[in-house]
Amino acid sequence: MTATTAVPASPAAPAAGGAGGPLRRHRSALVVGGSLLLALVLAALVGGGPRTGTPLDPDNPGPTGGQALARVLEDQGVDVTVARSADELDDLADDRSGLGPDTTVLVVGPENLGDSTVERLRDATRRARLVVAGAGPMTSELVADVASPDRVPVTDPLAAGCDVAGLGGLRVEVERAYAYPGDGCFTSGPRALLVRSGRTTLFGAEEALTNDQVLRADNAAVALRLLGQHERLVWYVPTFEDLLAGDGVSLGSLLPRWVRPGLWLGLAVLVALVLWRGRRLGPLASEPLPVVVRAVETTRSRGRLYRRAGDRGHAASALRAAARARCAEALRLGSAAGPDEVADAAARHTGRDLEAVRRLLGDTASTPATDRDLITLATDLAELEKEVRRP
Repeated sequence: MTATTAVPASPAAPAAGGAGGPLRRHRSALVVGGSLLLALVLAALVGGGPRTGTPLDPDNPGPTGGQALARVLEDQGVDVTVARSADELDDLADDRSGLGPDTTVLVVGPENLGDSTVERLRDATRRARLVVAGAGPMTSELVADVASPDRVPVTDPLAAGCDVAGLGGLRVEVERAYAYPGDGCFTSGPRALLVRSGRTTLFGAEEALTNDQVLRADNAAVALRLLGQHERLVWYVPTFEDLLAGDGVSLGSLLPRWVRPGLWLGLAVLVALVLWRGRRLGPLASEPLPVVVRAVETTRSRGRLYRRAGDRGHAASALRAAARARCAEALRLGSAAGPDEVADAAARHTGRDLEAVRRLLGDTASTPATDRDLITLATDLAELEKEVRRP
């Protein structure tokens, strides 16, 4: 009897031990996952309290909210306080308890920060531990003096590869995340999703804190290790209303760093191309026209253009210039004679009044106001040329 009862008991014992081993190893993850699932169910059923659609807000029960994580942190004994403006964060820092070493400050939506709000954040959290979720380009430099990150896809779960904040052995899985240059945790190539700079931690996988992705891989455990190290957590949700006029985002701040050197390089290439093509073309060469155009045709065409444009000033200047050239040739003054010299010689030769001849031939003479005045000017110039040609 004793032998028959002992035979089936011996294989059952290893089976029970083999099933209990994995359960013991993953018991904490199962407890955290069950708690988060229960929090999501309660939030969906109860639906009470304040609601908001701001991403990663602790009062946002939607897929992009952080209500589930906030509820689980409270269940774990963490005092979660929400600050939705820089003034509220300053009030918490000025409180009797203040934001000391026993406080973790989580910043979500860091793209709403500016120069002034970053300075206020540094003053308020100079003794606390700061965690910034999703610090993108420019923001990472403002908050933690870390170079701009790259937005990378996370196709497979990334292992921590470090033991910062007890993250050793955990994996994070999200759709996309910010990867920062330097050494850190959850490395993707030469960059890491989590880096530390003094008392500030940059966590680029902010999607791991949302309601719809907190249960993927070890995201829940990663969030609890990051934010549950102290008994107090201040959940800071910055807003654009805190920004000053000087915090406006310029076009230069939004452009990547390589754009400016690229523009200078493009300009240098353009100048080199102009010089190369200019030297290749060589100097301008004059070629005879394929047909003979009579001078009277070009003169009439030019006159028609002036008339169509109503440009009597240029027409009068052309008439005076031609009359001066012919008068200078008749008086043997040469082509280099100026308007006043030609007018003086013409007045002496014809016996006309010097001022009248200057008004007729000079460049500073008045412009004809009408077509009739222009015809009168042409007639007077023709009469003057006739008198000049007389011996």
